[in-house]
Amino acid sequence: MSDAQHALAALLELMAHLRDPERGCPWDREQTFTTIAPYTIEEAYEVADAIARGDREHLREELGDLLFQVVFHARMAQERGWFDFADVAASIREKLVRRHPHLFAGAALAPEDLVRVWEEQKAQERAAAAQRALRAGGSAVLSGIPVALPALTRAAKLGRRAARVGFDWPDAQQVRAKVHEELAEIDAALGTTPAAAALAEELGDLLFSVVNWCRHLQVDAEQALRAANGKFEQRFARMEAFARARGLELAALSAAQWDALWSEAKLNGS
Repeated sequence: MSDAQHALAALLELMAHLRDPERGCPWDREQTFTTIAPYTIEEAYEVADAIARGDREHLREELGDLLFQVVFHARMAQERGWFDFADVAASIREKLVRRHPHLFAGAALAPEDLVRVWEEQKAQERAAAAQRALRAGGSAVLSGIPVALPALTRAAKLGRRAARVGFDWPDAQQVRAKVHEELAEIDAALGTTPAAAALAEELGDLLFSVVNWCRHLQVDAEQALRAANGKFEQRFARMEAFARARGLELAALSAAQWDALWSEAKLNGS
């Protein structure tokens, strides 16, 4: 047995012990797919964060945390008689073999054909997912887009998927007009009593329109907002540094002082 096989077998054995009905950990035994799912999403983001920071040591640790999530879900499925970890591994291996016929099926493909074959395989998988969605009373066109995706990413995917069948704005200028329309509807919602529910709905419509505007302009909305978040953090940190250097207490600053610090931070950074 290789080191990798030994380590994985030990991890699977540990997971079985944690879930043991009599000798296991009370917290681990009580968990369900629903309660563990948020941790799975969080661990995936922590992997992405370690990659973004170029932190090799934390990347190793976070990949381990993410692997444990897969093992946890597989164990709970095994307990219900659905499938086990081996089935999960075999399934992804089969999918990857199927998507690489140039390597495993003897197909001679030029580099420019690889993307086409990959997309054809994904299209077949989407068609199967669409049939399952129809049987469940959902949308065939929009099937397979995970609900748990970040909202901006999911909005862009929904827009792209609808556009494949012709449901889309003709150009970016038309989406811009839709953004202005949504802004007007927000103003109207502000005049209603109570305004909270209507306002939340209209703000959601505005965000959805902005994401699709980004899509038409070939800008990734999720990445654009992440960049804006990072820029805000950097500028705010500079404002804090300026305030500390001058002996100013942040909570006591006036609006005019904050504006001055913000302008200074912009001039002294990106």
